[in-house]
Amino acid sequence: MTKISTLQVAQVNAHIVSWLKSYAEKANVQGFVIGISGGVDSAVTSTLCAQTGLPTLCVEMPIYQAESQVNRAQEHIAQLMERFPNVTETRVDLTPIFESFKTEVPPSKDEKAYFLALANTRARLRMSTLYYLAGIHGRLVVGTGNKVEDFGVGFYTKYGDGGVDVSPIADLMKSDVYALGAFLNIPESIQQAAPTDGLFGDNRTDEDQLGASYDELEWAMLAAAKGCQMDEFEGRQREVFSIYQRLNQANKHKMNPIPVCLIPEAFR
Repeated sequence: MTKISTLQVAQVNAHIVSWLKSYAEKANVQGFVIGISGGVDSAVTSTLCAQTGLPTLCVEMPIYQAESQVNRAQEHIAQLMERFPNVTETRVDLTPIFESFKTEVPPSKDEKAYFLALANTRARLRMSTLYYLAGIHGRLVVGTGNKVEDFGVGFYTKYGDGGVDVSPIADLMKSDVYALGAFLNIPESIQQAAPTDGLFGDNRTDEDQLGASYDELEWAMLAAAKGCQMDEFEGRQREVFSIYQRLNQANKHKMNPIPVCLIPEAFR
């Protein structure tokens, strides 16, 4: 199921950069704010923003972050600042705030639910931080979600990393993001690192959480779009297709618009 991207990277790069610059100018904002995780999505997205020539603030927001993730994030930011004079950086250590939050909220007897809620809290603290910085600098918060995450399996936190102003790579599959990353010369350490959301303070990867690789989920997403059914597959393909369908259905509440209770005209 290994997916080789056929993306025309130079053309796509130019298109996204032009789109970002045009959107920012029409919105009358000064530039961009983006969280840097040490992963390929944020590295590619921040490089696209940097190419606009508009002020681009790269933000580290560690909460008990693994050293490898911190090192990759810092390597990328340093490289980006060397290449683009419009790029600046800041670091907001959210660990004390996260710890304070834990002491104020009630615990849960459901350990799995407790740790998942805290993981999502990390993402929401980061979202609030990015919007604070965007507010004081008059900039847009830029999302880093790709197509598989945002529209396939809903692998993001609602009102966390899903809370953004613009999503420049959300129409790119993960394989496309890697292809664009290679074209943009993002650090090799990031290109080779296993994808992780870094929300649990351990070494679990996205694949550990999802039960399938991005290449596999990409295949399943494309198969579902063609109208394929479960009984058409067997073995690992059947397993992956089942994982994709389960996650896609379970996370519809993230991917669909917020439901609004419409009041009948007769009641008005």
